[in-house]
Amino acid sequence: MEIIRLSFPYNINKEFPPLAMALGYFDGVHRGHRQVILEAKKQAENAGLHSAVMTFDPHPSVVLGKGRKHVQYITPLEEKINIINGLGIDFLFIVHFSAEFANLLPQEFIDRYIIGLNVHHVVAGFDFTYGRMGKGTMETLPFHSRDQFSHTVVAKFVQDNEKVSSTRIRNLLKEGKTIQLPPLLGKFYTTTGTVIHGDKRGRTIGFPTANIDLNEAYIVPPTGVYAVRMKVDHDWHDGVCNVGYKPTFNKEATRLSVEVHLFDFNREIYGNEVVIEWHPYLRKEQKFSGIEELVTQLEKDKQNALDYFEKNRQSS
Repeated sequence: MEIIRLSFPYNINKEFPPLAMALGYFDGVHRGHRQVILEAKKQAENAGLHSAVMTFDPHPSVVLGKGRKHVQYITPLEEKINIINGLGIDFLFIVHFSAEFANLLPQEFIDRYIIGLNVHHVVAGFDFTYGRMGKGTMETLPFHSRDQFSHTVVAKFVQDNEKVSSTRIRNLLKEGKTIQLPPLLGKFYTTTGTVIHGDKRGRTIGFPTANIDLNEAYIVPPTGVYAVRMKVDHDWHDGVCNVGYKPTFNKEATRLSVEVHLFDFNREIYGNEVVIEWHPYLRKEQKFSGIEELVTQLEKDKQNALDYFEKNRQSS
């Protein structure tokens, strides 16, 4: 997949082959998004075109939202690129979303970023908008196309009688309902981070943990204990993860920690980049009266996670 980064003013002189292009922000690249992207791929195959996706960075709310300087993502840009690449797309256009770009008239956007890129077919969701104030819609697209391309509108994708959307997924994540995400995302929610040195207290009580410095662009599930799988190098391992402030030991802690205890694992992995796959929320974080009470609860957490993974393996 060839990646092309565009900005405003238009900064590329390259000529592209005829394209069928999916348009959207695609945070999460959830099942609804995949319908749009795979429809563009199908249209490309049917018409002898190259497949393409156009997305935008950063999130429009960073530019258009009042006072928002940073937004957390379901899939930060690098992960989004990897997922789209895995779908077998030929070209990925990443447009730098700026105030100047947002101010383009709908016709200007179409002329420069669609017709100008040799797009012969456009695919987008029914609610996609473009141009200043989102005045361009899928209903105005035929008018703005100047008869230079055809288009396909992808209908609303529904799961459990509700639209699958990035907003719905974000809300579930912020409520810790990680187990409800696979039917929407098409996979479990994952985050990437680096193993860093912690206070190494876990190993003294028989529960060594890997402290994970998560990429700050991710949405982190709320405090509590979760069953997780963690990818180290190329292998997945079952475990439990505590998200929180370790109140039993740190009365004044202000920095959120993410610690993973892997079952049957004893390697040194400091500095490794790892992937955490989030499974069910097990319990809230709590303060214990002492080490003994903490260890008893950690044993319960471990057993609950082991039971969950065993049950999952039997049913799959």
